[in-house]
Amino acid sequence: MSFIDIGVNLTNNRFNDDHEQVIKKARNHRVTAQIITGTTPEESQQAFALAEQFPDLFSTAGCHPHDAKDFKDDDLSLLRELLQQDKVVAVGECGLDFNRNFSPQETQLAVFEQQLQLACDIQKPLFLHERDAGEAMIGLLQKYQAELPKAVIHCFTGSQESLEQYIDMGLYIGITGWICDERRGQDLANMVHLIPDDKLMMETDAPFLTPRDLSKEQKAQLKSNRNEPFLLPHVAQKIADCRQQSLLELSKHCFNNTVTFFNLPIKQQ
Repeated sequence: MSFIDIGVNLTNNRFNDDHEQVIKKARNHRVTAQIITGTTPEESQQAFALAEQFPDLFSTAGCHPHDAKDFKDDDLSLLRELLQQDKVVAVGECGLDFNRNFSPQETQLAVFEQQLQLACDIQKPLFLHERDAGEAMIGLLQKYQAELPKAVIHCFTGSQESLEQYIDMGLYIGITGWICDERRGQDLANMVHLIPDDKLMMETDAPFLTPRDLSKEQKAQLKSNRNEPFLLPHVAQKIADCRQQSLLELSKHCFNNTVTFFNLPIKQQ
């Protein structure tokens, strides 16, 4: 039984001192591959450089909606260049976040649409962020549906209505340790069974979203409560329990979905 973490922020400064240790610990917990999230053009470059150093790391290239306000014309060319690399497996993290609005909504929409067009041009999958912007997200995805490559909603935390709409559109769904949060994650725990086996993937979003239901022994392995990819099997067990599915069956579906979706050079289980 093996796991692939589809969303790890290894370029975050909380990992600056111990990349190798974090990656080794993940391997020791059967997390056999990780995809480093690119959230800005500059961080996408860093993510690719880090992925180049390890055979089991891959990366994405994109601009997060929080950073859309800083996106420049030549940044799109930089992303396109990065996405020519085999190790860069998806466009993103891109999308819309109308919850915090760190960038004006009009700017978010414009930058997201540029990245949608880029994904359609190069036919690499989309790694999407959506928060309180489901209607606008669905509208843009439908606009490009004829040319759109595969897409995954990363760190899904939305409503059942949004989930069902995304599933109807054929999108994949990424689930994080949010599902382990007894305060905020109960709705997700109650609806995760709705995701088809062939549309489910899992992620930690480390160093963020540390599961709240860790044992004392697990917490003792953390550095300043920093989430790490070695905790992905813990998240997987919670997902399996909520879906009334064996961990072995769930892990196999998620692993194979991830290999296929990102076209990874890894043998399926």
